[in-house]
Amino acid sequence: MTKENPYHFLPLQPTGRNETDNVNTYSPEDMIKIYEQQFLTHVPEDQLSEFLPALKQFYDIDDNTLDIAAVIFDAIADAAIIYNHKVKAGGYQILGSLVTEQLEYEQAEDSNEGSNSNDSSDNQAYTIDCMRTFFINDIEIPYHFNLFIQGDGYSTLTEKNTVLEKIYWLVHGESEGDLDDTATSLASINEALASLRIRAMDLNTIHQLLNYIEDHLLDDDMADTLNTLIDAAE
Repeated sequence: MTKENPYHFLPLQPTGRNETDNVNTYSPEDMIKIYEQQFLTHVPEDQLSEFLPALKQFYDIDDNTLDIAAVIFDAIADAAIIYNHKVKAGGYQILGSLVTEQLEYEQAEDSNEGSNSNDSSDNQAYTIDCMRTFFINDIEIPYHFNLFIQGDGYSTLTEKNTVLEKIYWLVHGESEGDLDDTATSLASINEALASLRIRAMDLNTIHQLLNYIEDHLLDDDMADTLNTLIDAAE
């Protein structure tokens, strides 16, 4: 740690001065890096008031430049910053074969002579084991889940092995009033994160992270693959 760069900012080469010729401008890629550093750098509480001025001085930038960096990040970045953690969705894998589920319907539905084959097809359900990787601050973490598909809807049930899977069960256990599982306690999750050199999370961060995971489990490519498997099964 040096006095010139106490927060270990990444040295970047500015492209020139702005229109008023008083602060530097940077390429969009470098502005994203500056924006990420602003929100991902771990700063002791007693230095919080000094951090932002130090960042602006190091890069010779102003508030408007930082605002532009935030807009660019939101527009083109494929990752999200969730309370000082950079989160990104990775690739997926289909781990097993498509399983046709035998669902039990009420007797009245079974004896309905007006039902047709299209209704039967729409009601057919399948399960399949899947995995998608996620990155937290560039650390790759797998997330295994069993996918239940019926018609246009789906639901998931995950395992309880990786730290992301335990986060799922922490949130769902909390919502159901079951907080006795020490394997999925906030303390144990933060221990697992620390072993990966990822900073601790509070419950608010945990909830936001799980929302991101569930929003990014299925993408268009994975949906196309699943639809191909379902079409073949039918």
